Order: sequence, then C-alpha cells, then structure tokens
Amino acid sequence: MLTTRREFLGSAGALAGLVFVGCEMLAVPHAHAQPRRRETIVAGKRAKVIDVHAHCAVPEAMALMGLKFGGPSLRPDLHMGTALATRLAAMDEQGIDMQVLSINPYWYKAEREVAEKLIQVQNEKLAEACAATPDRFLGFASVALQHPDLAARQLEEGVRKYGLRGAAIGGSVDGAEISDPKFHPFWAKAEELGVLVFIHPQGTGAPSELARRFKGSGGLENVIGNPLETTIALSHLIFEGTLDRFPGLKICSAHGGGYLPSYAARSDRGCMARPDLCTGGHNGPLKKKPTEYLRQMYYDTMVFSPEGVRHLAAEVGSSQLMIGTDYPYPWTKTAVEEVMATSGLSDAEKVAILGGTAARLLGIKV
Repeated sequence: MLTTRREFLGSAGALAGLVFVGCEMLAVPHAHAQPRRRETIVAGKRAKVIDVHAHCAVPEAMALMGLKFGGPSLRPDLHMGTALATRLAAMDEQGIDMQVLSINPYWYKAEREVAEKLIQVQNEKLAEACAATPDRFLGFASVALQHPDLAARQLEEGVRKYGLRGAAIGGSVDGAEISDPKFHPFWAKAEELGVLVFIHPQGTGAPSELARRFKGSGGLENVIGNPLETTIALSHLIFEGTLDRFPGLKICSAHGGGYLPSYAARSDRGCMARPDLCTGGHNGPLKKKPTEYLRQMYYDTMVFSPEGVRHLAAEVGSSQLMIGTDYPYPWTKTAVEEVMATSGLSDAEKVAILGGTAARLLGIKV
C-alpha cells in the first residue's frame, strides 16, 4: 500500500531520495524567503494553475545504472531535501499551484531485472514525495518500456498502488518507435486504465541521431532536436495506426507537440499526393485524416508566446492544451502570462488551459 503521509513524514530522510532536475539542469538561485503565492484571476474568480511538464530524478534509482549527481547536468544542490523551498518559491512566483512530476527515461537499455528494480524504487520514492506535499505535487509513473509486458504491469502498479496519475515515456525506446507493435501491451494497459501518457523527447533519439548536423552554435540538439523527436513520435503514432487500434488513449506531448501542429496540413496532403505511402501501417488504412488525430491528443503550452499559443489552439483546439514549464530548466517563467495574453480565447478556455483540463484528466479536485 502507499505510504501514508504521517508514516512518510515520520521516516528518517524521507525526502532524501528525490532530486528535481530538468531537460538540462542549470543552477536555481537559492530562495531566502518564500513569497506569497501568486493567484491567477479570470473573470473575477481564482483559476487553479497546473503544470504538467516538470522534472525530477531519484538518485537511488540512478545508482542502479551507475549514475550519480554532479557536474553541470546533475547538480547535487537540486536535491529535494534542500531544494524544495526553492522549487515552491519559483512555483509561487510564477503562479503555479501544482506540478505533475515526470522523470526523463535513462533506463531503456537496462536488462529486465535491473529495470524492474529501478522502476520500483523510482515510483515508490516519487509517490512518497508527492504524498508529503499533496496540494502541490502529483507524479507520472515511470515504466521500463523496453520490456513492454513489464511496462504494462508497472503502469498499473504505479496507478493503483502508488496513486500516480499516468505514465511518462520517451519519444523513442532505444532506437525503436513507440508505435512499434511490440509496445501494444503498454498502450492497451494505458487505454484500459484511462490514464494520461506524457511523451517527452528522448535525447538518444533524433537529438543524438542527427548530432553531426546539430554541431555548432545555438544548442540545436535541444532547440531543434527535441521538438523534432516529438514530431516524429506523434507522426508514427498516427501513420502506423496506433491511435486507431487504441482510440481511447489519452496522450499529452511536450513542447507543444513539436513541429507537427505548425505544419499539420502537410500530413494530410502527403496522403493525398502519395496514397501508396499512407497505408496505415499494421492496422490497415487510417480511419481519419492525419490532422483529425491531432485534435484527440493533448499538448503543453511550451511555445513561448501568446501568438504561439493562439496558433496551437487554432490547429488542435484549446481544449487540448495544458500549461507546461519544463521546470527546473529555465525555458520559461511566463507560461501563465502567455495564456492570459492569448487573443481569441474565452475566459472559460483560459481557465481550462491553465488547469481545468489537467484537473479533469488527472483527477485533481479544483
């Protein structure tokens, strides 16, 4: 059973096992004083703001892969035991009421026995940390997707035993596309449980596969590579028929879905121009136009401008958007402001993007 809050808080070093990290970790200034939590008011009423894209890591789990904190990417000063106040202060300053925590997969090459132990430790520690501050944090379960049957079991255990609200996975798995039929047991379990699956770009995917092209200034392996990884992953889920085979899936992708929503109509035109290349993969012909599948998935708002949010909403529907910050990596501190400044959104749509849609999908009381 999930550790109770009383038992958890009474255990020695309960917070010692969780460290918050981002897509790429940088130092976070120490918070000397906690400011009053900023409230977001829409039409005279307080709107709850829920960030579905925030990161963490568990050192005990990392140790099983021979990893430890230190250096520019894994700073020890982001340990949960010492950095919680900093994180809460940042959330309060930005007007973020809750974060839904996820861990970027680094275990997709692990053998089954190691992967099973790693995920057990990781999900237990994450659940305990969320239980310690339940009004501010929820978590996505980790799964060893390279072992699909195990991943399905880990997802169910994460949801039913540990109270986690879905799963976080990479955009590819050790070179395999997440649309590959071998992953059907995981997708079937996610559909059965009715939980959200958060897809984050995998650094070992497009960013590393195109490393030669990304050399030079600008951090292109991240700036271009990460959204490209997501674009490829979502396109395969559409064109290989995964979304037809599992129509009840609830999928949210990081970074606004990559580039796909910005050039979505080309996917439709591609099928018209070359129907021989648009066969639906393993599940027969597609049941809808490619762009129609975009409107059944969800996306974070990490597009960095009100106009970007407006365009994304126009392409996929405002009902499919949720706040994302990528905390603690400092990509944005103005996610709330960007939604509030987006033209053409009704008050009800703003409330939904800020937290209403996430609350519905994740079972959060507002």
